[in-house]
Amino acid sequence: MLKYIIKRILTAIPLIFVITFICFFLIYIAPYDAVDAMVSPKMTKQEIEAKKEQAGLNDPFYVQYGKWLNNLCHGEWGYSLTSGTNIRQDLKTRIPNTIKLVLPSYFTAFFLSIILGLIAGSNQNRRIDRIIDAVSSVGIAVPTFWLALMTMYVFGYRFKMFPLMGMQTIGKEKSFIDFMHHFVMPYVVLTIGFLPELVRYVRSSTISEFKEDYVLIQKSFGSSKAKILLNHVSKNVMLPMVTKLGMALPMLVTGAIITETIFAWPGVGTYYMKAIRTLDYPIVMNILVLSGTLVILGNLLADVLYCLVDPRIRITE
Repeated sequence: MLKYIIKRILTAIPLIFVITFICFFLIYIAPYDAVDAMVSPKMTKQEIEAKKEQAGLNDPFYVQYGKWLNNLCHGEWGYSLTSGTNIRQDLKTRIPNTIKLVLPSYFTAFFLSIILGLIAGSNQNRRIDRIIDAVSSVGIAVPTFWLALMTMYVFGYRFKMFPLMGMQTIGKEKSFIDFMHHFVMPYVVLTIGFLPELVRYVRSSTISEFKEDYVLIQKSFGSSKAKILLNHVSKNVMLPMVTKLGMALPMLVTGAIITETIFAWPGVGTYYMKAIRTLDYPIVMNILVLSGTLVILGNLLADVLYCLVDPRIRITE
């Protein structure tokens, strides 16, 4: 078990460095550089070149990458070109805000998907299955931004049940009630956004499990459908869902970019979109690296969790 985990960690480390190289290279070949974002019409060509020299943009690619990677490894993530703020401190403030929104939404969708998926899969081709499958298909087809705008229009603008934007009321003392008042709409939108795909995944796994030989054997011994579902099928369906939990790790940072932007939620999403609009390359690079690293760590976590819940993997390893 320990040998398997160490092996997976050692495999993940080179991949993280590959991610940093790809992210830096993509920004390096972009048509604009960091200095272009600060250029004004009044600046002369000599002043622009001096800024590029000062920023090290005239150095060879490998020198720029080496300096940037060294700073990254030492926790020096640079500063925003537009606001001059420390990127590390900005993310330290914004990541918890994103987690407060994404984590409850994903776990709500996760547990609802298990219930709905098991019900649909165990009643294949019946009315309840067709209803759940149809609603899930519609949910997958509906864009998140459209759902967010409609929710905002109906419940925020027309009925004025919830505030339209932000995480707290400006000028008002912070309170849990005020936070929840702002939280409801983006939470519902994200939950609905996560739910359909997870439901279809659980439904498909449930249908596959009901076709296995052990289900036929249980039926031949007189076990009821409900007993087979609860005691056997649900346990086997939960195994691949562990992978989904591991892969949800990157969503804790970048899983709500569109929703956060529409609702002006002060998380990583709004920070990232603003950086793209203003060509704030240091922010873009750091968030890309962070997101890519979390994908790798999510895969690693999924493998470790799968190894813990499924003894067969430990035997083969």
